[in-house]
Amino acid sequence: MKKIKKMLEPQLLYYDMAERVTAFSSKRHGGVSEGSFASFNINAYCGDNPEHIAQNRQALCKLLHIKPDRLIMPHQVHGTGVTQISKTFFLLNEDIRHSVTEGIDALITNVPGVCIGVSTADCIPIILYDPQHHAAGVVHSGWRGTVADIVEAAVASMVRSYHSRPDGLLAVIGPGISRRNFEVGDEVYEAFSEAGYPMDAIAERKEKWHIDLPKCCQLQLETAGILSANIHMTDICTYDQSDDYFSARKLGTSSGRIFTGIVLR
Repeated sequence: MKKIKKMLEPQLLYYDMAERVTAFSSKRHGGVSEGSFASFNINAYCGDNPEHIAQNRQALCKLLHIKPDRLIMPHQVHGTGVTQISKTFFLLNEDIRHSVTEGIDALITNVPGVCIGVSTADCIPIILYDPQHHAAGVVHSGWRGTVADIVEAAVASMVRSYHSRPDGLLAVIGPGISRRNFEVGDEVYEAFSEAGYPMDAIAERKEKWHIDLPKCCQLQLETAGILSANIHMTDICTYDQSDDYFSARKLGTSSGRIFTGIVLR
């Protein structure tokens, strides 16, 4: 007889952004995935068992009190693509929905009852919230997206779509790899330097260069017009805390992913 695994409740790190908002990052615990995917993973692009992914997604939707088709996660490519999830998105068939979110690294929405989110495992997840217009955004900012300034693209999309004022936005920089553990080659250092980052503030030389990705994201947010007082840094290093958060550098790329999302109520 096939053994049925007991489903636990997904463990989430919640962010107190506003009363009518549920914002969070998932931890590794409370799911049914196994091995390097253990135990809570909902990312379908990293090699996990599809049945486990489906069960974990169902458990998350139950916890968030949303319908399963209201959990939206793009297939990320370390680019700067931003997609708006509007009410008409849910009138599309499944194949078109998939194509709309293919190759996208940031989502924005103002639709209540929808969870938009991004996947990370050392890259930096960012949540944006506009309390005036009750709109939100999520951003996957790996080093390539950071160099290409994906935050600016996401903020600009919210300004165009919802008339958001950057100085009125709230932001959370979620769990990601710290400078101490983000060792890079000279070509990555040069990419940040050519992008105009203050290298004395974001990088240090040990045996190789180390870059502070969370700090880079903070600088991006401030450059985009978000007030420093409105930026919350979690200061959680995924590499150091890989027992609780997935880290591709620690666990390998064939491992689970953190899901960072926001639901408007």
